[in-house]
Amino acid sequence: MARLLRKQSLKSGMPPGSIINVGSLLTPTTMEYIRYNDSSIKILDANDLSVFRDMPDAVDWIHIQGLSDTDRIIQICQKLKVHFVLIEDIFNDNQRAKTEDLEDGVFVVLKFPVFDEEEGHLHMEQASMILSGNMVISFQSSQEPIFTPLKDRLYKAAGKIRKLQADYLLYALCDLVVDSYFAVLESIDDTIEALEEKLVGDPTQETLQKIYHLKQETIVLRRAVWPMREAVGTLNRTDNPIVNESTHIYLRDLYDHTIQVIDTVETFRDMISGMLDMYLTSISNKMNEVMKVLTIFASIFIPLTFLAGVYGMNFHFLPELGWKWAYPVWWGVTIIVGLAMLAYFKRKNWL
Repeated sequence: MARLLRKQSLKSGMPPGSIINVGSLLTPTTMEYIRYNDSSIKILDANDLSVFRDMPDAVDWIHIQGLSDTDRIIQICQKLKVHFVLIEDIFNDNQRAKTEDLEDGVFVVLKFPVFDEEEGHLHMEQASMILSGNMVISFQSSQEPIFTPLKDRLYKAAGKIRKLQADYLLYALCDLVVDSYFAVLESIDDTIEALEEKLVGDPTQETLQKIYHLKQETIVLRRAVWPMREAVGTLNRTDNPIVNESTHIYLRDLYDHTIQVIDTVETFRDMISGMLDMYLTSISNKMNEVMKVLTIFASIFIPLTFLAGVYGMNFHFLPELGWKWAYPVWWGVTIIVGLAMLAYFKRKNWL
């Protein structure tokens, strides 16, 4: 959280619309320009600004990955008449998920999860989308191939995406973002199941560290999905004429998926809290078992210690001192007392 606040503090005192890339500057910028309709699909040169125009008989999709080439991206946004405040939100990869109705379009910001295998933790990436006319412009803060399945569907003309307009393309992009959570949730579910078996069997300090790590990942997901619910809900309720009535049924389904993600995250959150309680209970039970064994041993040796103390003082007037069988009898009494106490503990189910 402190890292995010430090990034945001860079913009302190600057006027609205000031462009500061608070995300990674190491991710190279790549651009794709796809124009398609029911009968054909073309790959255009995204570096040629003259081809950036709204075609009434085709859908244009401009996809930009990586935000390091700030000047080029700003140039494209200005060519497409994107408001400078929206450009600021695009470059701010800590932007909260939201949907804004524009005069001639819709602006959507969503977060999607990415697991960093090198660092071994989950973090969120940002996808921003602008629907304007028959054109969709999408911005992605990383090079994650989250939209590759959609490109494959376009090239193969699979489903109805090539037959519908740009608002359906916006829905398809948002749908892929929401669906990306399910793969992460399945992985977390498997991890929780494995940790539960470990907790029941033999919990260790490593188990506790994994639980806390899982808790942090759940917090990251929860912080992203709750604003996403509001963003998808706003998109579903919009009365902007650019979103056709026929697309709203898909947006309602997308909203249902978002609710499902939230319910699953909340369920996992409760389960992880229960796992922490289970860990503490297991450790306490192990400690109780150890204390019970030690107490039983101490209880057995209390009378034996008494006998050893009395007959170890070697008083001259003890009658047993002159009896040759006194020592074996003492051992016999000691063993009988110990066995009797063990039998008593066993009968009481203390062993």
